[in-house]
Amino acid sequence: MLSDFSLEKLYRSMTTIKNKHIMTIIEKIIANHGKNATVKPGEIADVEIDARVARDFGGANVVKNLINNGLTIKDPSKTFFTFDTNPGGSDQKYAANQHYCRMFARENEIEVFDIDTGIGTHQAIERGLVQPGGTFVSTDSHANITGAIGAFGQGMGDQDIAAVWAKGNAWFKVPESVKLTLNGKRPANVAAKDVVLNLLNIFGANKLLGQAVEIYGDDVENFTLDERITISSMATEMGAIILLFTPNETILRDLEKLSGKKSEGISADADAVYAEEYDVDMSKFVPMVAMPGHPHNDTTLESVKRTKIDSAFIGSCTNGRMEDMRITGEILKGQKVPHGVVLKIVPSTDEIWQQCLDEGLIKIFKDAGALVSNAGCAGCAAGQVGQNGPEEITISTGNRNFRGKQGKGEVYLASPATVAMSAIAGYITDEMIENDVPVEFENKGLKLKATEKTVEKGAEKPLIVEGRAWLIMVDDIDTDMIFHNRYLAITDINEMGQYAFDNLEGFENYSKETQDNDIIITGKNFGAGSSRQQAVDCFKALKNSCILAESYGSIYERNAINAAMPILTYSPEMITELELKDKDIIRVDFMKGEVTNKANGKMFKINPFYDVQKEIYLNDGLL
Repeated sequence: MLSDFSLEKLYRSMTTIKNKHIMTIIEKIIANHGKNATVKPGEIADVEIDARVARDFGGANVVKNLINNGLTIKDPSKTFFTFDTNPGGSDQKYAANQHYCRMFARENEIEVFDIDTGIGTHQAIERGLVQPGGTFVSTDSHANITGAIGAFGQGMGDQDIAAVWAKGNAWFKVPESVKLTLNGKRPANVAAKDVVLNLLNIFGANKLLGQAVEIYGDDVENFTLDERITISSMATEMGAIILLFTPNETILRDLEKLSGKKSEGISADADAVYAEEYDVDMSKFVPMVAMPGHPHNDTTLESVKRTKIDSAFIGSCTNGRMEDMRITGEILKGQKVPHGVVLKIVPSTDEIWQQCLDEGLIKIFKDAGALVSNAGCAGCAAGQVGQNGPEEITISTGNRNFRGKQGKGEVYLASPATVAMSAIAGYITDEMIENDVPVEFENKGLKLKATEKTVEKGAEKPLIVEGRAWLIMVDDIDTDMIFHNRYLAITDINEMGQYAFDNLEGFENYSKETQDNDIIITGKNFGAGSSRQQAVDCFKALKNSCILAESYGSIYERNAINAAMPILTYSPEMITELELKDKDIIRVDFMKGEVTNKANGKMFKINPFYDVQKEIYLNDGLL
């Protein structure tokens, strides 16, 4: 029989367990930055943001949103500009936007990480702007790279960032958490980039859509900070909200060495509840390559070996780290890129660039025939170096190879070692065949004032709309297909409509053929990819009444809701149940969640507006 003391001890233990708030990493971070001690998936939370960043092309629109709405900066010490997409302003619109942001920064005592610093998300990590367990937002869709250190980062559109700059907080729907365990030891020839390409091959672009993924495993503990950054940087390409690593003592020491700031770290509770748990055998991973068109269209490196290339690129937020530069240097030392092959190398930060100089890597790169640029995003945002031309075949360490993303040619994605070796060989490979000869070519002024608004504030907003249905039944339509990055410098919404879908095969003439009140119906993961607000605003400019999709990219969903662009989700049976044909007239009730085909009177239930969506919609937008 238990003694009175033992019974009391057992009672206290059971009470403690009952009252304990058991949470995942993302739930802990949101709870720690919100009003409630605990949060659950699906809840809407108001979250304090530790660091808020606008980049050079998005920054001008953020400033305009603030000025147009008479808003001020709540806390300039947590507010930053980063000029990383086009360091140097080689394009006139980029240059104008950067200067516009600099003027605003001077007036409001905002720190600018200018053209000499490098990628903003990397600056946030290295300078300790965001710490493990912290919160970070940026107009960069890869802000979730901070998952590498156990922090919650999110890419946002221009209105979202403007609101955070003004209020210091942002609303978030608490995502479901997923636990992903990588079992076994990583093979010696498998780089961090290969790890994430193997995962993309398994999960695709939407199986983890909208979920926060925590990555575990015995060998995962050995992943370096640079390797974690590589993997976390491709969460957006997987459709996930974020890929989170629990920072161990080694990572915490590395972060302290970089920023001079101590952190206690963060971890999930032992009994945390996950929507799904996956076990993957990492010991079976092999070197991979993403085929042109989609990061998740992956194949083994072996299957594409000896594919002739015209150019190679090493850099981006995914693979521009110091470890990547050293691997590249080891392969290029004493080698020469063959005639007709172009190699471009861009370190991710100026600190890494300087370290490359100190270690003699810059000389190795130059002696090999590479073009070395100052730190930044390079070709990823169509702003620096790394773009390719029509029919050009490029192998790249970037995170995206959507059609038109890095130029007019075709882009394969691979690890730095594969790209460097391929640049020397002139074809895709991870090793030179004995006595093989490298393949060469054969001859063959802005003012800080409010701008006119397209929609008058307070205009009546309909909760029921009717229009022609455009059936665009394609999954994973990314923001480059919706609104190509070559138009990113456009800040006038009235100019945006003409470019809607002009990079989506089969719908290039959409802007010329659409009519007022037309309704877009599409598949899964609509709006995958970047954080560009223009991919929403182009449809507002065309006066399309709403968008129906099976699911949305998480950043796109926020941007649309915050811009008062009605978006709703439906289950795939809708098309059949309604006997829906292209250009049928349909009626959509936002609040009841009903779609009616006017041609036959059939009605189908879809997911209605939720409260915060209705509130923002009736307010003509977040601001």
